[in-house]
Amino acid sequence: MENNITQPAPPGGLFRNRVFLAIIMSGLFLQIGIWVRNFAVLLFVMEQTKGDAFAVSMISVAEFAPIFIFSFIGGTFADRWAPKKTMVWCDILSAVSIFVVLITLIFGTWKIVFFATLISAILSQFSQPSGMKLFKMHLSADQVQQAMSVYQTVFALFMVLGPIIGTFIFQSFGIDISIAVTGTAFLLSAAALAFLPKDRPLEEVGESTLLQEMKSGVKYVLGKKELSLLGLCFMAAGLGIGFINPLSIFLVTEQLNLPKESLQWLFMVNGVGMIIGGAVAMVFAKNVPPQRLLVFGMLVNGIGIAVMGWSTNLWITLIAEFCNGLMMPCIQIGINTLILQKTEEAFIGRVNGILSPLFAGSMVITMSVAGILKEQFSLVATFETSAVLFLIGLLFILPIYNQKQQPKPEVLGSK
Repeated sequence: MENNITQPAPPGGLFRNRVFLAIIMSGLFLQIGIWVRNFAVLLFVMEQTKGDAFAVSMISVAEFAPIFIFSFIGGTFADRWAPKKTMVWCDILSAVSIFVVLITLIFGTWKIVFFATLISAILSQFSQPSGMKLFKMHLSADQVQQAMSVYQTVFALFMVLGPIIGTFIFQSFGIDISIAVTGTAFLLSAAALAFLPKDRPLEEVGESTLLQEMKSGVKYVLGKKELSLLGLCFMAAGLGIGFINPLSIFLVTEQLNLPKESLQWLFMVNGVGMIIGGAVAMVFAKNVPPQRLLVFGMLVNGIGIAVMGWSTNLWITLIAEFCNGLMMPCIQIGINTLILQKTEEAFIGRVNGILSPLFAGSMVITMSVAGILKEQFSLVATFETSAVLFLIGLLFILPIYNQKQQPKPEVLGSK
């Protein structure tokens, strides 16, 4: 692997980068597997328990609990381990665990389906930061934000297609085939990653222990102004999203006086907005600093949430939801690009492992009290509180709004 002098990438250069293409293909297969798994497990549990709220909520626990427990640990190991090998083995182990769940499901108890979500969620805490490291290692500085735009567009596409694919496979073939499709998709993801270049030799980590490396990661984040401010922004956004995530159904039934099934239209409009927003972000990614994307996205989302909480008109609500979806790629691209630009390669995993739990933890805190707040005050008050938290998060990023990116003298590239 050669060192390349930093320079603007030639047209189409990103799409000739084998690392980028392998990660995007892997992401496509993973999204298929994840959405089929999520909807199959949700619908299956709803069937088995006749809609028991506690059982359904345990699916979310299985998905989010690993972020608290394993994100920082996984990020620290990601900094120690070879990224390609880590990602391939995580996908293989996820597939193996899925097929074990399938065998147990056929011959044992249906409750094993919770582990289909839990185990792969744990392994993703090791795999995801390794993917970030590969972007840092193999993409030139002017390609990173464009790559994040494409990556985000893939996620946006599955926000629309994922529920349709997952529901269709479960309703057509049942839980056994759905779980088998999930395992196969994870194996195909591992196969796509096999096209990545060989991991380069790892730097010696010395005699430092895992705990010492975790402490050094915390010090690194606290010592970098941009990362500390990003962490505070993460917390505010997480608190805001946690208030509205569990209550979206009540926008439909109470504010708009529509049947609960109409919630799908909000999700669909949001997903379409995300696809368009991701495509637009790809065009302008090179010209707009990531912190400005983040500030603009937070501002529009805060206004959109406030309008949704206040609106009793379907079209106004749909327009606000579309605008939220349109700006969501700005937020996610801005965050991921800032992390990659402001973090040394040796700390990518730990920085990701610190910031992710801040967001997820804040979200779970407000998710747990959102229902109480709605009952004590109102649905409108809950949504307006969420909007204020988004605007507070925006204020944390303002100190670096006009900061210019300083190009490094050289980066590692892979053609």
